[in-house]
Parts: sequence; structure tokens; C-alpha cells
Amino acid sequence: MEKKDILRKVDHTLLTQTATWDEIRKILDDGIKYEAASACIPAAYVKQAAEYVDGRLPICTVIGFPNGYSTTAVKVFETRDAIKNGAREIDMVINIGHLKDGKYQEIEDEIRQIHESCDGRILKVIIETCLLTEEEKIKICEIVTKAGAEYIKTSTGFSTAGATFADVKLMREHIGGKVKVKAAGGISSFEDAEEFIRLGADRLGTSRLVKIMENTDSGTGY
Repeated sequence: MEKKDILRKVDHTLLTQTATWDEIRKILDDGIKYEAASACIPAAYVKQAAEYVDGRLPICTVIGFPNGYSTTAVKVFETRDAIKNGAREIDMVINIGHLKDGKYQEIEDEIRQIHESCDGRILKVIIETCLLTEEEKIKICEIVTKAGAEYIKTSTGFSTAGATFADVKLMREHIGGKVKVKAAGGISSFEDAEEFIRLGADRLGTSRLVKIMENTDSGTGY
């Protein structure tokens, strides 16, 4: 694949706790320049970012991030607030403890409520694969499919590991036909990005591919 085609599948991401507006603005400018799929940024910057890009780049933000254990009511409020502020895509984190407790209906209901709150915008469900068993990964693929979300996403990038080829392959095999896959966290080269796409990823969450293009990649980061 050509690099420009890979970059069009990238959610160009900056979610560090120390992110400043100048750094966010750089993410937005680069996202526009390379025609990224979106810019994924903290919720506090969504309104300012949406006004800044003025429709030139979809704004994505994260809900229940990074741990996923906020109540459903809080996640729904976060989602509605983000949409009101101009977010066009939402990446939510599931309650991982609920998955391990077998509270499958609670997880499905939460995803449904957040999806309804998206009001037609794209919802991506982060499952944090590095914390799950293979059985749990398969089960959450089924739940996300039933709940009607547009995407299932591997990782926050803030836990013990990010996306792996094996996880993307497994997810692709067990999600429903309408659900897409986002690989995120630790994607550090165009070669790896292309392999994730070959295995079935429709989106890539990373900041480093654009940094490679800009010759600013430090060898670390999301």
C-alpha cells in the first residue's frame, strides 16, 4: 500500500495527560495535511478543535478513558457532551471487570446506550485486549456485534500493551459482518500498519506514522 492510503485509515492521536492546545493544534494541522481519518484528542479540547478544523477533519474523543469503570450514566453524559461540542466519533472503554465477572448483558446495555447517545456518529468500543483471555476476547466480540457499535478497538495505549497481529486476526474472525476493527497502541512503522490492515483492521490509532512523515518520530509514544 502507498503511505498516503495507510494514513487515510489513521486516527491521528494525542491523549497524554500533559497535552497542550499547541500540541493538539499540531495534531489537527497534520491530520488535515495527511488526510487522516480523524484526530483523536481529549474531550476537553473537542469544542475548540471542532471550531479550529471547521469541518476539514473529523474530531474523535474518548469516553470512560482509560480504565472503563465509570458508571454508564457518566459515560452517556460524556458522550452527549462530546457530541454537543462537535465530536463526530466516540471511542469508549468497556468495564473490563464486568467482562471478567460475566456481566455480559450489562456491558451490552451500556454499549447500546452510548451508541444511542452518539446520535448517528461512529462508536468504537475499546476492549483492552492485553488484559483479556482469548475466551474473553471472543465473548466481547459477540457483545459488541449484538450492541450495534460500528467498531471494536484493541487498546487504549495506556495499559500493559497495545495492538497485536494475533488479536486483530482473532477479532476479525469473531465479530459480525457490519463491525469494523481498529488496531491501536504501539503501531510504530508503516510495515506494521500495512500488516494490521491486511489482517483486517479498518482503522489505526497512532501518532507515530505522521511523525515518521514529519521526521519527528522519537521512537516512543502512541
